[in-house]
Amino acid sequence: MFTCLRLPLAFATFIVLAGCSGFGGGKLQDESGQTFNIDQVATQEELPKFSTQTPQEGMPSGWSFYRIAPNKKNTVYRLENYQGRTVLSANSKTSASGLAVKLRPKSAQNLWLKWEWKATGPIITADNTDRVHDDSPLRILVAFDGNKSKLSFKEKMTFEMAHLISGQELPYATLMYIWSGKSPVNTIVDNPHTSRIKMIVVDSGWEKIGVWHLHQRDLEADFRSAYGETPGEVIGIALLTDTDNTKSETKAYYGDIELIRKNQK
Repeated sequence: MFTCLRLPLAFATFIVLAGCSGFGGGKLQDESGQTFNIDQVATQEELPKFSTQTPQEGMPSGWSFYRIAPNKKNTVYRLENYQGRTVLSANSKTSASGLAVKLRPKSAQNLWLKWEWKATGPIITADNTDRVHDDSPLRILVAFDGNKSKLSFKEKMTFEMAHLISGQELPYATLMYIWSGKSPVNTIVDNPHTSRIKMIVVDSGWEKIGVWHLHQRDLEADFRSAYGETPGEVIGIALLTDTDNTKSETKAYYGDIELIRKNQK
């Protein structure tokens, strides 16, 4: 039953993100194809900043590479001195892979995600409501823990399928902030295979590419809007630039990504 189901890009992404978030056993694979134990990935208290690091090839400190699928090309990430500061560049040519951070669990209450990013070129045929064209120049993923025993039978089977395929457990729920080619800002896009993955559009269209966009999102409020329930602890953050479905290419930039605790008014 499980082998006849095809995992789409977003779903495969979260299987690997689940491993980066510290659930279960299994192995990750680095850019060279070598595997390593998930337990070897260090848990971070905070998200490592790109701006404090030295421009270089290879992995930024504190972040781990994750592969979407063995048959997909890797997006090339590197730290660059760009416009007077160190940022992360993402070069995607018919490719899909990402970077992730395993976090010590954090309460989502009054927790905000702040980041800056920049797209430099459009992905003309991208459409995040259509899994065949589901690509984006910029994505940031937030994984949440939660009580999986209250999920529906269908969702439990989905989680079991992911565990059988990857040897890892999926996060209870995930928010994915995206730059969408077509869907309006603040649209919540459901994953076609599981209700535990929600995409939230924060930038839309191609008219405003070539400039930096600064975002701050209330994780608790966004989770309630997407799932209609109180969020569990935040356990991982990842980023992804992908052009594999549209068979296209793009370059994008990520500035620092931060988790900020704001006092409740």
